[in-house]
Amino acid sequence: MSTHTSDQAKSAGSEWSDHLAPVYAQVPLEIVNAKGVYLHTSDGRRVLDLYGGHAVAALGYDHPRWVEALATQARALCFQSNAVPLEVRRRAATKLAKFCGLGLDTVFFVNSGAEANENALRLACKVTGRGKVVALENGFHGRTAAAGAVTWGADKKWYGFPQKPFDVSFITPGDVDKLSTLIDERTAAVIVEPVQGIAGAVDLPKAFLEALRSRCTETGSVLIFDEVQCGVGRTGYPFAANMYGVRPDIITTAKALGAGFPVSAVLVSDDIAAHLKIDALGTTFGGGPMACAAVEAVLDVIESENLLENVRQRSAEIRAKCVVGPVVSVQGAGLLLGLRTTRPAKDVQAELLGLDILTGTSADPNVVRILAPYVLESEHVDQLRDALASLAK
Repeated sequence: MSTHTSDQAKSAGSEWSDHLAPVYAQVPLEIVNAKGVYLHTSDGRRVLDLYGGHAVAALGYDHPRWVEALATQARALCFQSNAVPLEVRRRAATKLAKFCGLGLDTVFFVNSGAEANENALRLACKVTGRGKVVALENGFHGRTAAAGAVTWGADKKWYGFPQKPFDVSFITPGDVDKLSTLIDERTAAVIVEPVQGIAGAVDLPKAFLEALRSRCTETGSVLIFDEVQCGVGRTGYPFAANMYGVRPDIITTAKALGAGFPVSAVLVSDDIAAHLKIDALGTTFGGGPMACAAVEAVLDVIESENLLENVRQRSAEIRAKCVVGPVVSVQGAGLLLGLRTTRPAKDVQAELLGLDILTGTSADPNVVRILAPYVLESEHVDQLRDALASLAK
């Protein structure tokens, strides 16, 4: 480590910082615990969390059923790999497939969104025997080799690999006229976030997604919906695919799936599943009993506590109440929302944090991102509205 980098690490304010790679810009909060939708800091602040750890904390914090599910599973069996059949793994896969309800009935559990996308892209190339992938401008799919290759702008910022594993073409979201040119019989897959997260909570036109589905069917290309951020109830529907009424061949998902426990999944159609054989996919930690217990608990809570409806209601309230102060419009879906601001989003984010509300920013410099827990209540929306109204336009 250079002296300059070492000094930067030390300036973070903790003696422990020296040993952490200084690769994240960090929010100036020292969080000691959390409950519901509030974070509690070491200096006594109570901060409304509307960012949820990058859309992960779907149930908020310390949800009793989630905690008990993990504690019970830890006492029974903390880990066994996929080499050993487990009832909790079968139950979690069955519950996830039924929750999705789109006929993507074969589930492969892994650990992160990037890993899920990596497996989905590899499957598409293997099944089709093709070497070309189409992705969307402003999309983000992960930092691994294949997932990073289809992430917009990665090659100019951080990609680092000497070459991509396949040819990649990018298309502007909504540009239906170019689909017949870009997607052809050489295309293995088209990968898209139906609601783009890091781009600024951009909900894509339904007609565009329908056109993607139609063109992929015509060419035999695999349509992958990356629902790592927008899936598992985030839009107020099981998946954004349900909301749009468009069925992909593969859905990848993570983040809210474990609500804080690392887990992701690849859900595939019967046509794709027909190509799966022993050793076609692999993972050490994916599908472990703790992860599967978390998945089962998350889906149980979403369904039994009617959280999809709650997401839709709170989303409607934010749209109706929060176009105030520096906010001129709201985009996105469910509780994946972008507040478009007249001033730089990073300034609005900092001012909201000063009022004890944590939000996110995005690749769009004028969009503040909301990724709130599904247990958000009307009073929390009012707290956001009042804070925004107090800010300069």
